[in-house]
Amino acid sequence: MSLFHDEEDGPTEPVKGMPEVLPEGEDILWQGQPSTIAMAFGAFRLRWVLGYFFVMTVYRLANLSTNGGDTGQLNGVLLSSLLFCAVALALIFGLSFVISRAAVFTITNQRVVLRHGAAIRKYVNVPFAKMSGAQLKRKGARVGDISLQLDGATKPPYLHLWPFARPFKFSDPQPMMRGVEGAEAVAQILARAVFDHAPDKVRLELGSPQSQRPSTVPPKTSIPAT
Repeated sequence: MSLFHDEEDGPTEPVKGMPEVLPEGEDILWQGQPSTIAMAFGAFRLRWVLGYFFVMTVYRLANLSTNGGDTGQLNGVLLSSLLFCAVALALIFGLSFVISRAAVFTITNQRVVLRHGAAIRKYVNVPFAKMSGAQLKRKGARVGDISLQLDGATKPPYLHLWPFARPFKFSDPQPMMRGVEGAEAVAQILARAVFDHAPDKVRLELGSPQSQRPSTVPPKTSIPAT
């Protein structure tokens, strides 16, 4: 498997989420898939879409009312806006479901592997030795995004990673496990695995300076949470 990413369009996988059989001595510690709802709100900016339809509907209704529109016309504007909004929501949730079901996140005792792509499978392979850090960003009570900072000049292109790329990091693309349920527990698994594998190579940070939480992870190993 190539250092950071590979593509596999075969119909099967020897191991779920992996394009090849695990080497001797490598074990899977955790596997999961992104939340469909988190994908809709995160990757497809569902709040912005809803906000757009709300603002445009209010604008159209106000403009029509100011120009003497009758009740029938106002109802027509409202109905058309609701219809287009429903279509947009159906497309977003449909895409989110397909993308999230096609994706698999894997943490082994040596690396993190992100599989994604509904039509052609793509694999992002991040060995612990090539990680310079990681960050946990909470998106709710249990859901969060875990981004991986890469060490070295060779990095996968942003578009190759999307929608599992940290937003707006175009010049320094970072693979991201988006919409992970039980994100804090997963971050702990990752931190422990990294510490056990290469504590002198990778530094992860846990918690923000304003809010530190007790952790079972050794003090040198942490993941920043925002």
